[in-house]
Amino acid sequence: MRVIVSGGGTGGHIYPAITIMRAIQEREPAAEFLYVGTRHGLESDIVPKEGIPFATVELQGFERHFTLSNVKRAGKAMLGVAKAMGIVKRFRPDVVVGTGGYVCGPVLMAASLLHVPTLIQEQNVVPGITNRLLSRFVTKVAAGVPEAMVHFPSRKVSCTGNPIRRDVMEASREEGLKAFGLDGDRLIVLISGGSRGARSINQAMVGVLKAAAHHPEVQFLHVTGKLEYEDVLNRLADAGVDLKQSSHIHVEPYLYNMPLALAVADLAIFRAGAIGLAELMARGIPSILIPYPYAAENHQEHNARAVMSAGAARMILNKDLTSDVLQKELKGLLDHPEELARMAEASRALGKPEAAGEIADIALSIAK
Repeated sequence: MRVIVSGGGTGGHIYPAITIMRAIQEREPAAEFLYVGTRHGLESDIVPKEGIPFATVELQGFERHFTLSNVKRAGKAMLGVAKAMGIVKRFRPDVVVGTGGYVCGPVLMAASLLHVPTLIQEQNVVPGITNRLLSRFVTKVAAGVPEAMVHFPSRKVSCTGNPIRRDVMEASREEGLKAFGLDGDRLIVLISGGSRGARSINQAMVGVLKAAAHHPEVQFLHVTGKLEYEDVLNRLADAGVDLKQSSHIHVEPYLYNMPLALAVADLAIFRAGAIGLAELMARGIPSILIPYPYAAENHQEHNARAVMSAGAARMILNKDLTSDVLQKELKGLLDHPEELARMAEASRALGKPEAAGEIADIALSIAK
């Protein structure tokens, strides 16, 4: 069994790809893998460290209107397909899986033209243009959420959920409490704007943490992102928040052990990326979602609205976000534990912790 997996640009495409590979490997221990990404994407750093063979196709994503730059990028895309065809011919895969990012377009197209079975893993409620076009050529589509299925040919699409890392489900609350020095008898709010942070969330949280500094009955674990960390510390100091005297407030630049943080969270304040949401729901964590407003096709807002409609989240649009608005929403939930419990149950009902296995089974079922 030989498998090519492609996806890149952000961790939201890369980690699901690796998770799917591991799930295939559990079912086919002798399987050989090749990961195809770009030289400049995060995958060029992450994938080799995982011990996975890595090849590159160089191209750029298109701008969303006609420009001279897009003409040049179209030329690169055609060259990318040609190079991808060479990679596919040399590796001779039995199946090719794409998890998103512009790099997987040429790879899936090349494989389809060479009559190799192909699978798209679509994470969002509203798919991007690339995946909608590719769905005409690929063998199967694994949708992360039911709402995405209407955008693909019905004979090809299945709703599997989005793949999450195994350690997200294996992390225990006891381990997390110990790792972060938190008290399990008090509520814990986890705040994260993603691996790079979110300035709007960080700035709104300064006012929230100022108000919370004298109310230790609720604990906060705020992950700022490395680039935002010093700015947040300075803003908190200017606001009169002494973190040394506020042991219930933890501010971190980055967490390498996010699964442990998810294991202790009673409520999350997050962006609305598909994989982050999948992890929250697998753990049954209610959330206040602040969608990133510049995501392609505005897909984060669509993701957030779907979770909110199911009763598992509240949403604040980025343009409406202030400390006061966030504080009001947060207080409304923390003051009503029965509502928090109801949202947690709704979140858990949406979770699909076995998604990676289902996707692996589809990939194996279509393999040559």
